[in-house]
Amino acid sequence: MKCIMCKGEMEKKNVSYTIDREGYHIYIEEIPAYVCIQCGERYFEENEVSAIQDMTKTFEEKLRNIFRAAS
Repeated sequence: MKCIMCKGEMEKKNVSYTIDREGYHIYIEEIPAYVCIQCGERYFEENEVSAIQDMTKTFEEKLRNIFRAAS
């Protein structure tokens, strides 16, 4: 697989992923991704992207519920 940014070779690794939003910060370790050995660009497969999106959505819903209960 070639990197679309620099055309370097990609290799499968486990990486960390950070989400910064208003009011919170999430750090996830050990997510499988393709990483360019030349420029470091990361590409996640569809399953990993879906899992990250689901996790973020669930967290945001629970956070909203906490704020509603506190008001």
